[in-house]
Amino acid sequence: MTYKTQGVCSSRIDIEMDGDIIKSVTFTGGCHGNLQGIAKLVEGLPKDEVIAKLEGIRCGFKATSCPDQLAKALKSL
Repeated sequence: MTYKTQGVCSSRIDIEMDGDIIKSVTFTGGCHGNLQGIAKLVEGLPKDEVIAKLEGIRCGFKATSCPDQLAKALKSL
């Protein structure tokens, strides 16, 4: 699944799922090292657990963040 982000530096998030378990996440753009870390940390976790942890995180003055956008992407599945 590909999710087009809004309001953040990354432009999209590609997510591969196995049922409700996250197999892989790839961000395009944004803070590469941090987003690679987030992607590795969420691999193998149930999507609802990741949504609960990441939803609502803000980046500086922005109303959202890349982790929040990942939560939104997962909610849309």
